[in-house]
Amino acid sequence: MMSLSGHSVYPHDVLAVICLLTVSQAYVNVALNKPAYQQYPYSPGDDTYNATNAVDGRKSDLSMDGGQCSVSNDRQTAIWWVNLSNIHSIHHITIYFRTDHHQWGPSDELTLYFLGFSVYVSNTTDRLQGTLCFKDNKFTRATIPAVFTTTCPVHGQYVIYYNERLPGVTYPDEYSDDVSNDLCEVEVYGCPATGYFGSNCSVPCPDINCQYCHIETGTCQGCKPGFKGHRCEMDCAGGTYGAGCKETCGHCRDANQCSINNVTCLTGCDAGFKGNLCRTVCDKGSYGYDCNRTCGHCRDVNRCSIIGTCLTGCDAGYQGDLCKTSCDRRWYGSECNETCGHCRDINQCSNINGTCSTGCGADYQGDLCKTLCPVGYFGEDCSETCINSYTCDGCNDVSGSCDYGCRPGWIGYFCQKSNIFIFTHNLIQH
Repeated sequence: MMSLSGHSVYPHDVLAVICLLTVSQAYVNVALNKPAYQQYPYSPGDDTYNATNAVDGRKSDLSMDGGQCSVSNDRQTAIWWVNLSNIHSIHHITIYFRTDHHQWGPSDELTLYFLGFSVYVSNTTDRLQGTLCFKDNKFTRATIPAVFTTTCPVHGQYVIYYNERLPGVTYPDEYSDDVSNDLCEVEVYGCPATGYFGSNCSVPCPDINCQYCHIETGTCQGCKPGFKGHRCEMDCAGGTYGAGCKETCGHCRDANQCSINNVTCLTGCDAGFKGNLCRTVCDKGSYGYDCNRTCGHCRDVNRCSIIGTCLTGCDAGYQGDLCKTSCDRRWYGSECNETCGHCRDINQCSNINGTCSTGCGADYQGDLCKTLCPVGYFGEDCSETCINSYTCDGCNDVSGSCDYGCRPGWIGYFCQKSNIFIFTHNLIQH
C-alpha cells in the first residue's frame, strides 16, 4: 500500500494509527491545565521549567529551554505529579519525554535519565498508597520510546511519575547515576465523571450502588459510601461506613444510627463524646451524652469519667461518686472526714475548711472553734471575763461564777476568799 506522499505504509501500521486515533478521540485528557508539582525544580520561580508545563497541552518544543517542559535538578529521586482535582476513571496515560530535538536512541544521553521510571495512580500524593500502572524493568537506551503510553484502567486523583537511583542499589550499566523529571507533556485520558464507562463515557455503571466501575468492562471497582459486596448490593454493617465499609463510625449513642452518607450520629453521641462525628472527647469538666453534664467537685477535674464519677476522689467539702453532694452537717474537709468545731451556728461550719463563719460558741475560740478559752475568760468567742479571773480555775459561761473550782489558795462561790486569811483568822479565834 502506498501513501499519498509516496512512502510505503503497511496494513498493520494503518491499523495501529487508526486504533490510536480511536482511543485518543474516545476519552478526555483530564490532566489538561490541572495543578502539578515536581521535586527539586531546576530553577524555582522560573516558569520556563515549571511543573505545570507538562500539562499545558503544548508539545511542539521538547527542548529544555523551550518553556513547554517540566525540568528538575539531577538527584537520587525524581517525583512529578498532577492533581486531577477529583477522582477520575482513567484509561491510559501518555508521556512525552524531553528530547532536545536530538536523534532519539542509544546515542542520546537523555535516555539514561528515564530508564527505570514508574507511573502510579493514587488518591493521595503518596504513590505507595496507589496503584502501580507501570514499572520499567526492560527498556534500554535503544528501546525506550520518546513518547510512552501505558494503559491503566483504574480510578484516582493523582498521576505520579517516579524514578530513583538510590545508594546501595545496583542498577543496569546503562542507567544514569542521577535522575530528573524532564517531562514535556503528560496526558491522562479517561472519563471526566465517575459512575460511567464505555468508549465515550456515556454508559452508567451497571450496579446501582457502584461508584467506580472499569472504564472498559463496567465491572464495579468501588462502591458508593455505605455499601459493600462484589456488586455493592449490601449495606454497611452497624458502626461502619464509607467506601467498602472500611471506615468506623464515631462513638454514637446507637451504633446502628450512624449515617452512611455523612457519618453523623443521628441520635447523638455516646457518653463522653461530642461533635457531629462523635469522635471528640468532652472538654475538661463535662461528661455524659453529648457532654451536656458538668462534672462535680473532683479532686482532679481531669479525672472525671465519661459518666461523671471522680476517679481520684472528691475535692474538700464534697462526697459521693459524682462529688456533687456537700458534706453532712458537722463534717467537712477531704472526703468529709473532719468534724466541725463548736460553731455558734453549726449550720455555718464551712464544708470545705471547717471555719465557723458566724463565730464560736461559748468557751471556744479560733477559726475552727476547737480551742478552749484561756483561763479567766468565757462566753462566745471568749469575750467575757470571769468575776475573779485570777482565782477561778474555770468559770460559768453565763454567770461568771467559779463552777469548776478555785485555784489553789482560794475558796468561795466566786473564789474571792483566801485560804491563808481564813486559816489565820481561825487560829486567832482559838
